[in-house]
Parts: sequence; C-alpha cells; structure tokens
Amino acid sequence: MKTKAQKEAQLAEIRKVFAEAKSAVLVDFNGLTVAEDTELRRKVREAGADYTVFKNTLIALAAKENGLDDLVPVLEKNTAICSSSEDAVAACKVICEFVKTHKKMQLKAGVVEGRVVSVDEVKAVAELPPKEVLVAKMLGSLNAPISGLVRTLNGTIAKVVYVLDAVREQKEKQSA
Repeated sequence: MKTKAQKEAQLAEIRKVFAEAKSAVLVDFNGLTVAEDTELRRKVREAGADYTVFKNTLIALAAKENGLDDLVPVLEKNTAICSSSEDAVAACKVICEFVKTHKKMQLKAGVVEGRVVSVDEVKAVAELPPKEVLVAKMLGSLNAPISGLVRTLNGTIAKVVYVLDAVREQKEKQSA
C-alpha cells in the first residue's frame, strides 16, 4: 500500500501531465504480457513520449482539478497514460499503432491541447503527418507564389530583351 506522500507525489505528476502535455492518451492495458508492455514502453520512449500507470482515483482527482471532468466516466479497470509535452501527435500515434497490433489494449479517451477528446478523435490525431512534414508543406505553400512571381518577372524581362534585340536588328537593317 502506498503512503500518503507517495500518493501526493503521483497526484502531482498526473496534474503536471494534464497541465503540460500537448497530448495524453488514456488506455486500458489489461491483458498485455510483460514482453508486450516492455515493447510498448520502448516504442513510447523512441517517440519521445511518457507512459505511466496510475490509480483511477488519482487520475479522476487530477482530471477534475484541471477541468477535464469528461475523463472520469472512462476511468474503469486498469489505466495508463501515454503523454507527450513536445508533440501533440506523438503519443496518439505510438499508442494507436500499438493498439492495431495488440488487440488486448483498448483506447479509453484522450486529452489534446487541454481538451478531452474521444477515441475517434485520438485516432484522427494519430493519422496527422509529423510536424516536420506539416512545416515543409507550409513552407512550400508560402514559397510557391514567390517562385511564380520570379518566373513571371524573368519571363517579362526576357520578352523585353527579345523586343530590344528585334529593334536593334531592325535598326541595323535600316542603316545598312
């Protein structure tokens, strides 16, 4: 049995997860073997996320304190939280990929940018491309009009050069 100090420390940790995480996914890990749990924890670490098992009562207390009351109804059986304070997609993606291959694990709900989301919304977030790809697409979109303008200006300058060259040739013919 945990001491009151240990419970307070865990409660503080859960509060911090809900306050700082860009995304957090609550899962029921019941039925996972030790090997499967170890594999999941390795994948979570590689994705730059955290995975911790907490007591439902502590999660409920922290959720209520952070205005996430909609999480309380899903807090049954075993609950673990996979969270990422760096990337909103990372935790969702690693958990959803793991759930696809390990049917024993069940998604319960999620928190994305401080808002409770459903299992379907967690899956939708997991389908988003990585941040780097989104940034590259955005930069490409911003760069496209500039490139078009440069091509247009170069084309206009080239036309002016062709016209001036034609005028020069015509003048040379007239003076000869």
